[in-house]
Amino acid sequence: MTSDGQKVDAVVIGRNEGQRLLDCLGSMRDAARRIVYVDSGSTDGSVAAARALGAEVVELDMSLPFTAARARNAGLAALDGDAATFVQLVDGDCTIDADWIATARDFLTAHPRAAVACGRRRERHPEASVYNRLCDREWNTPPGEALACGGDALVRRAAVTEIGGFRDDLIAGEEPEMCLRLRRAGWTIWRLDAEMTLHDAQILRFGQWWRRSRRAGHAFAEGAFLHGRAPERHWLRETRRALLWGAVLPLAILGLLAVSPWAALLVLIYPAQMLRLALRGHGAGRWETALFSMLGKFAEAQGALEFHLRRLRGRRRGIMEYK
Repeated sequence: MTSDGQKVDAVVIGRNEGQRLLDCLGSMRDAARRIVYVDSGSTDGSVAAARALGAEVVELDMSLPFTAARARNAGLAALDGDAATFVQLVDGDCTIDADWIATARDFLTAHPRAAVACGRRRERHPEASVYNRLCDREWNTPPGEALACGGDALVRRAAVTEIGGFRDDLIAGEEPEMCLRLRRAGWTIWRLDAEMTLHDAQILRFGQWWRRSRRAGHAFAEGAFLHGRAPERHWLRETRRALLWGAVLPLAILGLLAVSPWAALLVLIYPAQMLRLALRGHGAGRWETALFSMLGKFAEAQGALEFHLRRLRGRRRGIMEYK
């Protein structure tokens, strides 16, 4: 934010985040020029608290279908006509590292065809549950040019405007879908080797983790439906894996059991696959990751099948929350 050509604004989205929202807004107070907070029907005083901290507030019309994509677009629209070159997108349950915005801004300034810079998102309390630890590992992606970013990223405003922003109707997976369109337009996405955000997942129960995995399966299937035939084959492999391991093989085994009880031995393919994944992994958490990767295929298959069933009926589902 050192010159007019390098102004940075921020768009924060959230609902009922409480103290987490205050921490989020406070973490950007000296790094972003304008902060727009987009609220999605909070009942915990978030709107008043955000205004008290100096944020501009956009309250979404909750009579319309809500998605995080719609909230981010509303925040970007609130900045229309302003001169900010870059916009920090962040979820209201995250805090920004003190050096992140300057680091990402300098990178995008030095790389004029880079549209998005993201860094290391960490889970604030990985010790609280195995599900939080899984999230922390999931976000530990390799630095370098990337295919996509997550919900926290510094974006070049002109690039995002050029491709029309996010797809409002996606209930999940909106960032990778937007990044795909950016790459088609000749822009690049980068994962920097820098600390970016602390996230508070608060996934403490199996049911929460299952819903999050189910949502991922829905996102895989919808992404593959939209862009799977293109050269990128967007999320086609992920969707096929979910359906194979979470639906096709279980149904095939059940069918074969009607012919021979020996078919029950086929269930051993699951621990065998888990062993293969664990041996390919790294670090002390590779067995946890392998186990939940296999379990997650059943939830992902459920989400993928739900997407296609609703699509055939001409119905879209609302947001799938896990908190």
